[in-house]
Amino acid sequence: MALVRTENLSKVYNPDTVPVHALRDVSVTIEPGEFTSIVGPSGSGKTTLLNMIGGLDKPSSGKVFINGTDITGMKDSKLIDFRLRNIGFVFQHYNLIPVFTARENISFIMLLQNRDKKEMLSRADELLDKVGLGDRKDARPKEMSGGQQQRVAVARALASEPKFILADEPTANLDSSSAMNLLDIMSRMNKEQNVTFVFSTHDQRVIDRARRVITMVDGAVDSDERRENGNDNEKE
Repeated sequence: MALVRTENLSKVYNPDTVPVHALRDVSVTIEPGEFTSIVGPSGSGKTTLLNMIGGLDKPSSGKVFINGTDITGMKDSKLIDFRLRNIGFVFQHYNLIPVFTARENISFIMLLQNRDKKEMLSRADELLDKVGLGDRKDARPKEMSGGQQQRVAVARALASEPKFILADEPTANLDSSSAMNLLDIMSRMNKEQNVTFVFSTHDQRVIDRARRVITMVDGAVDSDERRENGNDNEKE
């Protein structure tokens, strides 16, 4: 069974005034363990597709299935809980809670899952170690660099043990060194722990690491390329 499947997905904004066709009849599948980049120029529909897959927006027509579950018609309250337990998100602007420490930011999503406090703190510390920030667990976002904040965001996305992670332009606000470091971490998690990543990106460095590249043009899939050696580009 595919981890993600979209079926004839379309999205039209402003249908009653000046229609904007953000997605046009998009059908794609994502399998467990993929490291996929969705690419294309601004306005091509890649972020809209990511938002549909993540249940952050609803399609005008078509369906989205996550692990066989149709999320298209879910009520908001049920969809929020479903996202919490199945999908991890990494955003361009980090979206960390400013007054929380790194450890607290990671723990918060597990708190929403009603996890045991000791278990939450232990997992937060484990994830901080994995992203190379074990010594920064008590730092607040303003005390960390952009690259460090984005690594905390990746750890937070993993904290809920999701089925997959959606990353929307995760390297856009990072310098070259921080971006490569972040990509090394995500690539390693993909290869060693089979974490599934789906990116929306303009960044060629992300595209070079991907083992699959879906190119969007004018709201439709223009090409879908699978590669064997994508994230083997990780620097030694």
